[in-house]
Order: sequence, then C-alpha cells, then structure tokens
Amino acid sequence: MTTILIEQIRPELTWRLRREVLYPNEPMHAMEMEEDKQGLHFGAFTDDKLVGVISLFQNGVDFQFRKFAVAPGLQGQGIGSLMLQHITGFVQQQGGKRLWCNARTTAISFYLRAGFHTTGQTFERKSVSFEILEKLF
Repeated sequence: MTTILIEQIRPELTWRLRREVLYPNEPMHAMEMEEDKQGLHFGAFTDDKLVGVISLFQNGVDFQFRKFAVAPGLQGQGIGSLMLQHITGFVQQQGGKRLWCNARTTAISFYLRAGFHTTGQTFERKSVSFEILEKLF
C-alpha cells in the first residue's frame, strides 16, 4: 500500500465520502451537520486523493467521533486503523479521558481490535443497529 497521510480538513471535504459510504440514498446537502462547525475533521490521503474521513467532537474530557468512512474499494487495508490511531493520539494529547462512538453493530469487531470496549448501550436509528463503544485513558 502507498503512504497514507492524515491531516485536519474542512468539514465540507468530508461530505462526499460520508454520503458514498454511510448514506448512499441521501442527498448530498443532507451530509452537512450543524455541529460540524464545532468539530474537528480529519482526512486520510493517498496520492493526494481523500480516501478516509472522520469527525471528532469534544465535550470536556470526552471526545466522540462520528461519520467515520473509508472509500469502499480501500476498506480492509488498514486506513481506518491508522485514522483511529491518529485521533486516539490526538485525544490523548488534548488531555481527553474518554473516546467513544455510536458503532454500527457490523463494525463492532473492528473497534474491539482497536482497544475499544462495549458498553451494553444499544439503539437503532433508521433501521441501523448501534452500540456505544468507548476507550478510556
């Protein structure tokens, strides 16, 4: 695999991958979230092409990541793991004590391999099942 560069990006740069990977049946304008303005957004690039996105939101010492997506043809190649390592390090540098997400149940094993733990808190939204997963520092 080629080199992956992860850097902070503007929120609107996340929208295309958000839609393609997470919400393919939604219009592009639905990808913008009001809270995007308060978040930090990171992109993974390979050969100057954006191939992964993740958005991070801080509430005190708690950080939640949302809208985590890797381009379909590149999933399973370690890009998501690198992105998760990047934001984990960022949260720790910022003095964060907890990193958490609403994980789709289909992705729970990925997060467990990355050191996250299940909380037993589950819910469903738009016919998609989720569980809250967390990593404590």
